[in-house]
Parts: sequence; structure tokens; C-alpha cells
Amino acid sequence: MKGRKFTAYAIITDLLEEAVLVAVVLWLLPGLGINISLWGLILLMIALEAYSYMTYRLSKKALDKKPIISPDIGSRGKVTIPLTPNGYVRIGSERWKASSIDSTIDTGGEVIVIGIEGMTLLVAPLNKGNHEIDA
Repeated sequence: MKGRKFTAYAIITDLLEEAVLVAVVLWLLPGLGINISLWGLILLMIALEAYSYMTYRLSKKALDKKPIISPDIGSRGKVTIPLTPNGYVRIGSERWKASSIDSTIDTGGEVIVIGIEGMTLLVAPLNKGNHEIDA
């Protein structure tokens, strides 16, 4: 039922946006000396509808995605923005702000979570031969 409510809300807000666009083009702009033809209004409405559709699809996809509450210590991921010492890593399907504790790690490097400070993950490089963390 949650998806239907989102879709109904999206349709209602889209219709309101279209009505505001028509009101602005037909009543407000002519009062300021700006005249837009009927074809111009139709093109504006099509562009607004295309934008609304794209944002609806992206929003629906993001809302349907199951979030990770928090990665656990020992979770593994890959660097997406180099850690020098701060950057970003991807753990599962989510991107997290991270800080490397001892070295610079380039994009694509594998890391392991060794701690969490607020919303920042503390990570260390993952050595291929060593799967244990020295605590």
C-alpha cells in the first residue's frame, strides 16, 4: 500500500505543478509583458512532465531500496573516492564516508571496517593474504 500512496501523491503534485505552470504562463507573464505561444506552453508542459517522470522513477527506486542500518565492524568494501585519509567507500550497495587510519588508499582498493565514529567509517586496507584484524 505504501507504493500506491507514493504514486497517488506523485500524480497529485504533478497535476498541481502543471496547473501552476499554466497559470503563470497565461496570467502572470502577460501582465509583465512576456507572451508565450500556446505551442511554447505545450512544450513547457511536456518538459515538466518528462522531468517529473524521471524524478518519480528515481525516487521510487530509492524508496524501494532496502537500506543497511549500519555496516558492522569487519564488513568489507571498495574505495570509490580515494582515502587521503578521508574519502568514500562502497559497502554492499551503499556509499559511506570513510577515514583511513594509517595510509592513503586509492580508488578500487579493498578495505575492512575497523570502527565507526558517528556516520564515518574507520577503515584499514584489506590485505589479500591476511583476513584477520589486529585489534
